[in-house]
Amino acid sequence: MAEAMGAHRSFIGALKIDGIPVITAILIAVLLFGELWPMSAAAGVFSQSYFHGTKADLRPGDTLVVGRASNFAKGEPLSWVYFSSTLDAAIWGAELAAGSEPGRIYVVEPTGPIFDDPNLTDKKFPGNPTLSYRSREPLRVIAEVTNWQGHAPETLQAMKEGLARLAQDGGQHIID
Repeated sequence: MAEAMGAHRSFIGALKIDGIPVITAILIAVLLFGELWPMSAAAGVFSQSYFHGTKADLRPGDTLVVGRASNFAKGEPLSWVYFSSTLDAAIWGAELAAGSEPGRIYVVEPTGPIFDDPNLTDKKFPGNPTLSYRSREPLRVIAEVTNWQGHAPETLQAMKEGLARLAQDGGQHIID
């Protein structure tokens, strides 16, 4: 738990927009304008964050689109783009994605409607405790989370072995 909390705390310091740390931009705005934005009862700019873990090397403004192969199962290209509101789920995505490149995590913005991911909601867990989503519309990359901590090697290996057993038993089907 402490490991996950440390990863969540440190990711804000690692976020950058146009090369400027987000925390620095926030402090400058407060010093210049006395506030970030007028207080309101409505949801704020950071009311919901979305993350995508992958091995792809992307830049702010790039988009993640449907039609790519799954990082987790062999087969036809997917007709959805998958993402989460938890950094931990994005870490799993980055660590388990296909390829030999380093894992990467991006803060993303949906450009269209989003839906609960049925692969992890209701089918496996009641509701959506993993905060996992999907969309048929592109996700726009806002920033890269550069200072995240992966799972312990033995935890990662156990997950890979579990996925391999699932694939061998024919249970690695993605509801697309």
